[in-house]
Amino acid sequence: MSKKILFPAIDLKDGQCVRLKLGEMDTATVYNDDPAAQARAFEEMGFEWLHVVDLNGAFEGQSVNGAAVESIIKATKNPVQLGGGIRTLAHIETWLSKGLSRVILGTIAVRDPKLVREACKFFPGRVAVGIDAKGGKVAVEGWAEASELGVIEMARRFEGAGVAAIIYTDIDRDGILTGINWDATIELAGAVSIPVIASGGLASLDDIRRMTEPDASGLEGAISGRALYDGRIDPAEALAILR
Repeated sequence: MSKKILFPAIDLKDGQCVRLKLGEMDTATVYNDDPAAQARAFEEMGFEWLHVVDLNGAFEGQSVNGAAVESIIKATKNPVQLGGGIRTLAHIETWLSKGLSRVILGTIAVRDPKLVREACKFFPGRVAVGIDAKGGKVAVEGWAEASELGVIEMARRFEGAGVAAIIYTDIDRDGILTGINWDATIELAGAVSIPVIASGGLASLDDIRRMTEPDASGLEGAISGRALYDGRIDPAEALAILR
């Protein structure tokens, strides 16, 4: 079994590094007004990847925090994956040409699955799909709208397409430190052959240990935001468990 990855998250709102609760923009807590410095700090702690979200972009359907994202890419040697407002092939190509390792397609993956398949052909191994769920149904437009689509049903649409990973977020747990929804996450990982990254609610080292259990073999890793920023998880200890 390959080593699991813990992805520290940098969520960008108005150029600052923030965390939201339950995806509500007006609950933003600012953790750092220098996202590039935050990216460097995560690298120094020993993390090997970075998960970045353009929150404004997710709501507006286009890149809003582009300058901050570019500063992050320049500041770290670590590979960076980015989601939020990426909706066209041209947009994907632009970001990958700027040094991004992986784009995450969310809303557009629901609205236009064909575009995702095309993107995977053009950019093999560099396209991930973000599935954000509320009550087991897929949410879109920065979580502002729910669809009638089930999570596993959506994930299966991309079997064989060449999607690098599925990032599965339970919105009902995001940013409130109640622990990841492991039942739904493990069920999803078992239902598809695409590696799954767990997101939403990671709260403690118990969540880190859960990733190393035998039934979690379909997981690539998990994303941590608030628990890292609030000091609930010791980075060295978390990374040691995953080693």
